[in-house]
Amino acid sequence: MPQTIHRGIKSLIDEANAQIETVSASQAIEAAKGDDVVIVDIRDPREIERDGRIPGAFSCTRGMLEFWIDPASPYAKPVFQQDKKFIFHCAGGMRSALAAKTAQDMGLKPVAHMGGGFAAWRDAGGPIEKWEPKKPKG
Repeated sequence: MPQTIHRGIKSLIDEANAQIETVSASQAIEAAKGDDVVIVDIRDPREIERDGRIPGAFSCTRGMLEFWIDPASPYAKPVFQQDKKFIFHCAGGMRSALAAKTAQDMGLKPVAHMGGGFAAWRDAGGPIEKWEPKKPKG
């Protein structure tokens, strides 16, 4: 029997966008110049390797987000314990809307997501650096 999805991805993203702050790429570019903002890149490492990354962005795959945010988690990352604004981004702005909503629901604040994602950042002339994967020791 086929599955019946009652709340699809479109409705989840629409709900998230209605409840979170969305910043434009140009606003994110300006915000990234300060030391009170953390840009959080939730793209897969293969995307980052292929397309580059925002200099100074913190990389957190979508699958580890909740575990890295929660200070009670054995996987908690100190970056999420800072008193800063967190601007999430993905490739095009859909996953980051869901990530920002999840982070906000968990109590992280303030959070936002960058509308249009990495593509919008690139198109707005934001700085990009090539990402080099870690070389195995040996």
